[in-house]
Amino acid sequence: MAITTQPIPPLAKQSWYKRNEIAVTPWLFLVPGLIMFAVYVIFPIFQSFRISLYKWDGLGTLATHADYVGLANFEKLLTRDRAFNTSLWNNLKWLIFYLAAIPAGLFIALFLNQTVRGIRLYKSLFFFPFVISQIVVGLVFTWFYDPQYGLFNGIIGFIGFEPINVLGDPTLSTYGIIAAGIWPQTAYCMILYLTGLNSVDPEQIEAARLDGAKGLRMLWHVILPQLRPATFIAFVVTVIGSLRSFDLISIMTNGGPFGSSRVLSFYMFEKSLSEYGFKMGYGAAIAVILFLIMMVFIGYFLWRMYQDEKAASR
Repeated sequence: MAITTQPIPPLAKQSWYKRNEIAVTPWLFLVPGLIMFAVYVIFPIFQSFRISLYKWDGLGTLATHADYVGLANFEKLLTRDRAFNTSLWNNLKWLIFYLAAIPAGLFIALFLNQTVRGIRLYKSLFFFPFVISQIVVGLVFTWFYDPQYGLFNGIIGFIGFEPINVLGDPTLSTYGIIAAGIWPQTAYCMILYLTGLNSVDPEQIEAARLDGAKGLRMLWHVILPQLRPATFIAFVVTVIGSLRSFDLISIMTNGGPFGSSRVLSFYMFEKSLSEYGFKMGYGAAIAVILFLIMMVFIGYFLWRMYQDEKAASR
């Protein structure tokens, strides 16, 4: 009996999209976000670099109502502007003292990571500063520091100290605002660490206890290494938040007294958009310098993330 073979029909030619569907589909979802990011973030960054090279009051266009001055705005900022030096120094203070929110958030998270009666109420109270507006935080601390009726002077007066006008003292105003900023930032770091503590391996904890580890030794050698991702995120967010601080300063002191509590972002606003400002080119130069400072930290964070991912993939 002869065996007949049926010819195999040719495969239907697939479209380019079908052949590359797995690689292309994620980009189709990303395109709208990338377009928004380019229009509202990338383009303004390059526009700021361009404006910083001009003397411009913001009226009209750069081509017709602005004078090209090159790097003169930067030269004046770095050599002749004492207010810029004050703002830069205050940003450094913010960067140093704001980092106190990280260990504070860690220890509050360790306290709240227990199964005791009323722990949910305690968590809600510590979580509360994170969900309220920075404007509300600024108003609350302004009342708290009030030299006549504020709770702060009531407390130090009870101890035996003289009343202090925190926000009216050029040497204390910046530290008072930083303390107000640390309050909600500590709550944010606490949330990160509470989330991280849920992923701590209990078997490692038990093994360390069998080996005699407890207290600070347990925290340093067992718990903290497993909280590295949470610590990294808390560090990144806290550093960036310290460099872009604006709203608390605007509400609590408006840069005063005598400009002593200015930071770079607020000084940029003063020069560009305030009542006596309208120096768009000069304000853009301040924005460029602040952007470059932030890029140093962001670049370092991205490099660390790349190194960690590279090490984890080995």
